Amino acid sequence: MAYPTPVNDMITDSVTQANVKVLGDAPAMAMGALYQSLAHSTGILYENAVGAQQQLAIAAQASTNQGVIQIYSIDTMAGAVATSKIATSDTSSTMLSLLTALKATKGVS
Repeated sequence: MAYPTPVNDMITDSVTQANVKVLGDAPAMAMGALYQSLAHSTGILYENAVGAQQQLAIAAQASTNQGVIQIYSIDTMAGAVATSKIATSDTSSTMLSLLTALKATKGVS
């Protein structure tokens, strides 16, 4: 003890022992807090990994659906392209004039 005081020696000894106990427990409490923080961070890491995996599964399913839709619509798309080419060309007017010429020559013979 540094200075003699009018306080009972048993009281000062108990306060000193309590302070020593707090100082002795500090490293264990710090490690406990560190382990708890690491466990929480690892939990968040796994939550994010599961969320990313779910989003990738949804994207894979959507791309598979789009591929199947394209496979099933090949004939329809080919017909649509052919129809649009015929509609934009002058084939119909050529066919009409040819039909008119055939009808005209049929009546002449």
